[in-house]
Amino acid sequence: MNGHSESTGKALALSSDSVCRVTQYQTEGTNARWELFALLEAQGVSTAEADDLVAALETRAVAGAQREVVERDGMAPASSGPVFEDGWDEGVMAVGEVLVGIADRDWSRRGGRSAGAAELAVHIADVRQRERADLVLLEEFVRETVLPRTHPNTTERRRVLQALGEAGGLCTARTVKMSSGDVILCTREAGHYDPDDLPGFKDGKPGGWHKADASIWNDLGAACIPHAAL
Repeated sequence: MNGHSESTGKALALSSDSVCRVTQYQTEGTNARWELFALLEAQGVSTAEADDLVAALETRAVAGAQREVVERDGMAPASSGPVFEDGWDEGVMAVGEVLVGIADRDWSRRGGRSAGAAELAVHIADVRQRERADLVLLEEFVRETVLPRTHPNTTERRRVLQALGEAGGLCTARTVKMSSGDVILCTREAGHYDPDDLPGFKDGKPGGWHKADASIWNDLGAACIPHAAL
């Protein structure tokens, strides 16, 4: 393992709501914990040693939070009065004791985290299975409801087929719309093109030429790439 590595992941967009933000921290922490176990295992670190390392890191984090809390003892706003100050200090001590208890609990679990890691693996597998089930339902909806509502030779239909992974048989010819500079991708099937099969522009039939929505062009068009299968 390298002594130093730079994070390549995208920065997490934190919620402005404190409760939601804590949930985000918990989710990211769970993902990081699982990844850490996997990395340690890949480096030949024993399960028990990995348990101890992760437990020490988690306990250190709680201990750090406890220290920050107890440092607020005696820091009640000066204008709040003695009664408020007494309640403030008691609250600080109560929270501090709770955090110490959490640190003690985490530390006592050293050497037993392999079971926790296995439970975490089962949880992640369950989440992924539910995600796959959701994708199946989404695919069924797109195939049965969205796709039938799209018209042939339209960009919308091509996009739906791409989402379903079924655009491999479509033509790949594209051209540039001169008025807007937009790139237009042919929506017809691969192999349709015949330069001698001229389109009937009046009724909109493209013949053997390329077509996407209302645009019709041939392989001699500006910036056009001739058709091919994906």
